[in-house]
Amino acid sequence: MQKVKCPVIILNIQPVAAIDYESFNKLGDRGKMTGEWLAHCQACSVPEFANVFNRAGIDYEFVTGYLDEQAVWDDIQDWIDAANVAATMRNNRLGVLGHYYCGMLDVYSDLTKQASAFGTHIEIVEMCEVKKYRDAVTSTEIENKIEEFKTTFEVIDACEEEELVRAAKTSIALDKLVENHNLGSMAYYYEGETANEYENIVTSVIAGNTLLTGKNVPVAGEYEVKNAQAMKIMDAFGVGGSFSEFYAMDFNDDIVMLGHDGPAHFAIAEGKVQLVPLPVYHGKPGKGLSIQMTVKHGPVTLLSVVEGKDDVFLLVAEGESVEGPVLHIGNTNSRYRFSIGARAFMNEWSKQGPSHHCAIGVGHIANKIEKLGNILNLRVVRICK
Repeated sequence: MQKVKCPVIILNIQPVAAIDYESFNKLGDRGKMTGEWLAHCQACSVPEFANVFNRAGIDYEFVTGYLDEQAVWDDIQDWIDAANVAATMRNNRLGVLGHYYCGMLDVYSDLTKQASAFGTHIEIVEMCEVKKYRDAVTSTEIENKIEEFKTTFEVIDACEEEELVRAAKTSIALDKLVENHNLGSMAYYYEGETANEYENIVTSVIAGNTLLTGKNVPVAGEYEVKNAQAMKIMDAFGVGGSFSEFYAMDFNDDIVMLGHDGPAHFAIAEGKVQLVPLPVYHGKPGKGLSIQMTVKHGPVTLLSVVEGKDDVFLLVAEGESVEGPVLHIGNTNSRYRFSIGARAFMNEWSKQGPSHHCAIGVGHIANKIEKLGNILNLRVVRICK
């Protein structure tokens, strides 16, 4: 194992749940009985391996059970999935476009720490390159992209043709940026002088970035590098990973509301995903098109990549996306219930010091994320099941 230098999983798996004692004791031949007993004696070697690995400084984990036990194979599959996600992160190219949101200190990230923790290559890309691609867009490309909008989203009638064209041109440029740099994820934000050319681009990115996010290139707004990493992890596990922040708490129903104006992960929507106009964005300049959707009702997992004082770690919680009234404000918006209650969840989650963003995926996959943390040698903090 010292030569291999890889994570170690010790499979303590015996043939059946228990020896058939009656049949065993009827064998009559103690030689045969010893052989049959040893065929079930996997547990004997477990402390042997553990003792030597402990003394040699080799980390390991166990899978314990019997051959036809579904839980055993689920556990093994979780390790395989986690290893695949670790490889995805190691080989990912994360683009960063623009600059940080001034004063949003919780979002600021150490790019070297992120590259070190996950093995991710971070590619700094420029707004001028996006503008170059956007200026070269053809009318045919625009028509095709608007058709893609209409196929993927419910484009409501209030969306002006001018805004659809503006969003389509930007979406095409973003596609070319991703292709040119072979990006697997991206974080972006920009603001400058009012009505400058780059502002025209950045206020029309939500539709295109939502398309990219649903096509396995997750994009995080507000230059949230840490959350782009979290979204990529969730996407690599095949559960989505929608860009979210805390919106409100409903103490009557004991739920927490989370959402964002995009980018969303349209593959995990409950019902239709609407493309709607916003007369003013919150927390950013300008106006434009936005995504309105709810995350699929049922089990969900929240993930935040946290840069603490001393380390990068994974913060995870399992909950439920539940039915009920949401805010029709042209944003993704969902209601979430947690086993420890809304108050305790907000307190315990926030005490870990994440940024105000997180990635939300469908299903309960905290066990997989814990295994990913083990493989990457990252601490995992689990708030609730």
